[in-house]
Amino acid sequence: MLQAVPTTSELTELVETTDQIRAGIETVVTGRSEIVGITVAVLLAEGHLLLEDVPGVGKTTLAKALARTIACSVGRIQFTPDLLPSDLTGVNIYRSQTHEFEFRPGPLFAHIVIGDEINRASPKTQSALLECMQETQATVDGKTYALPRPFLVIATQNPVEMEGTYPLPEAQRDRFMARLTVGYPSLDAELDMLDLQETADPLGALRPVTDAAQVAQHVATARRLYAAPGVKRYVVDLVTATRGDTGLRLGASPRASIQLLRAAKALAAMSGRDHVLPDDVQRLAEPVLAHRLIASTEARLSGRSTSDIVQDIVARIPLPSSSAAPRERRATG
Repeated sequence: MLQAVPTTSELTELVETTDQIRAGIETVVTGRSEIVGITVAVLLAEGHLLLEDVPGVGKTTLAKALARTIACSVGRIQFTPDLLPSDLTGVNIYRSQTHEFEFRPGPLFAHIVIGDEINRASPKTQSALLECMQETQATVDGKTYALPRPFLVIATQNPVEMEGTYPLPEAQRDRFMARLTVGYPSLDAELDMLDLQETADPLGALRPVTDAAQVAQHVATARRLYAAPGVKRYVVDLVTATRGDTGLRLGASPRASIQLLRAAKALAAMSGRDHVLPDDVQRLAEPVLAHRLIASTEARLSGRSTSDIVQDIVARIPLPSSSAAPRERRATG
């Protein structure tokens, strides 16, 4: 079904909102503008985000800062080995006064769900997220409940401390649109951090700049951006290349193609454009694809990570010959 590309006013409003969100987050998370930008793009693309890094670099702070900039419901989950699926989705409680069961929703019934140390939960509990992240719904005792929209899961995990953890299965990792590594801040950024947090927590001063309804409108706007056939073919070429690379045991799924294009549309919309460029795809290729791949034994022994392999693929796949989106063209939804 063909839909008109976003109007100039729609894009202007989207850019203003996302700029305010980014500015708010950057008052708390200093020196990481690229990571903040991709985080907001994942929100606009209605995906989910995995933050993977060592303790203390600001993974949870980034997630909480994003939630604070939007007037919406927020669920917080501290994953532990004894956590049950019902602790996430909710339970039915019998009310003796009415002689009926009443559903009490869990923390997953929120617009933004922050999951801390997701790999500490058992596989059974992790599996409770699969339906929620893919279908935006939860099934409890045979009854299906819709989750609020927009719906974003931001999960953190520590890749270093593996004792007492359960690595995320491939099906779970594939449901995260992007994986980001926060990394250590630069010297200047860390000095700024000391100044900001010397006497107070900057999170406490963060105020919402938008609400869930407006974010949902911007999500719909970003979906309507035009992607030329050459750009779509470029996305498919990148994903297909991962399936035949000798350095990989497992390539990216078709879901990766869909999510890479959606994320590229969101990034283009944040730049005020009504069409996607190959640059948008290249910028997101590593965050969107690398965590879905499994390196071969030979690649691991030679010290090549999946991120390295994705970068090599991006370098060798030729760009589309024509990628500009004429103003009169119409974009598919």
